[in-house]
Amino acid sequence: MIDLRRVPDLWRRCDVTVRDLPFALLLAVASLLPAFHGNGTQVGDLPARPFDALAVVVVALECLPLTVRRRWPALCLALVSLGFALDQLRAYHTFAGTALAIALVSAGAYLERHRRVTMVLLSAAYLPLAVALDRLGSTEGLEGFVVFYLLLVLAWGIGAWLRSTWAAEAERRRHVAEATRAAERTRIARELHDVVTHHVTAMVVQAEAARYLTAVPDRLDTTLSAITDTGRRAISDLRHLLDLLNPDHDSDVRTPPVGELSTLVEQTRQAGQPVEFTEEGNPAESAGSAEFVAYRVVQESLTNALKHAHGNRTVVRVRYGEREITVEVCTEGSGSRNGSPGGSGRGLTGLRERVDALGGEFDADRRADGGFVVRARIPAGSPS
Repeated sequence: MIDLRRVPDLWRRCDVTVRDLPFALLLAVASLLPAFHGNGTQVGDLPARPFDALAVVVVALECLPLTVRRRWPALCLALVSLGFALDQLRAYHTFAGTALAIALVSAGAYLERHRRVTMVLLSAAYLPLAVALDRLGSTEGLEGFVVFYLLLVLAWGIGAWLRSTWAAEAERRRHVAEATRAAERTRIARELHDVVTHHVTAMVVQAEAARYLTAVPDRLDTTLSAITDTGRRAISDLRHLLDLLNPDHDSDVRTPPVGELSTLVEQTRQAGQPVEFTEEGNPAESAGSAEFVAYRVVQESLTNALKHAHGNRTVVRVRYGEREITVEVCTEGSGSRNGSPGGSGRGLTGLRERVDALGGEFDADRRADGGFVVRARIPAGSPS
């Protein structure tokens, strides 16, 4: 049994000639019906002539080429124009004459090459047709022939307008696709930076400290265990990000260990950074992205503290409100004002973009003692 819901999809997959054939046949059949005789597009205003065997050929010549109006628009237009000329010269005035306007619109929309040459040739062919009709006794007059020619130009113009509209839409979609891909690459790069930089920095700091603990086996074992745990955590997070690159993966990129700030702080402490952590309130049920961004702000700030102020006291304060999450990370310095708390600045730039995307405020400043402070206000939740 055929699933009727699949019929439209199967129809769209058919070749354009197959999809255009029914309309061409319908127009041809309608043109042969007595009720439509003499009701077609006409120029010259010659007295109508009864249908004969040649009229059937003329109808076929006007209608059937519409089957290839999108595949071969120039051929379609040439055959339809020839059929239309015979139709007017023989004064059948068939309903099939309407096909000329359709062929012109199709050519204006789908013809790829030699568009100007086609227009010139059609215009040149129209002149002898008008002269022949006039000699056969046409009462159309010069104004009538000019008006009809302008209508033909209008039909071509409509097709050209459709072509330009489709091209503009295709270009817009291309730009949207490129922007989407660029945004996705930026987002993934930002996640990789946050994960890799934090874990690798912690591992490097711990490994450097381990070199001086060979005489203290217990502390050395603890440090090596911390390095192992950090490495495993890095592998887990990287595997998670790689899973997100799978097109069949349904999860969003915003699913790292949100809500595990205490674990993050403890990991930083194991790397030798003294961290004081204060957490007030509870995240709102609708916090979602805000809680994720707060996690990344703390993570990047602690990473910078490990890289640029290792061993200096760091204070982390996170407060969950009904409508926002505020984060403040302060790291003491030695009084030197050299360097930058963000190194290349890529991490801080990523944080600023994340916070700005949620309509929040982000600030990273150097302190008078050479340390630095990172503050973020992230809108979250909704008013009750």
